[in-house]
Amino acid sequence: MFSEEFTVSKLVEKVSDLLKRFEDMKVQNEALRQEVVTLKAQNEAKDAQIFKLQEDLTTKNIESDDILGKIEEVLRR
Repeated sequence: MFSEEFTVSKLVEKVSDLLKRFEDMKVQNEALRQEVVTLKAQNEAKDAQIFKLQEDLTTKNIESDDILGKIEEVLRR
């Protein structure tokens, strides 16, 4: 009988430990989910910024090509 009580006591202890670990993992999982959401938002913002910078660069390249063309035209005269 003492052995059964010891076994039940051990099982209760193990189950309690597992429940504690489970709750800790849930908290950690939620923190990681929030971090993923934050990182995705930052990534989207950086992608938008890169896209705008690429557009600006294309515009500047076109403008510089136009200016270079005008300079060459003036030099040919």
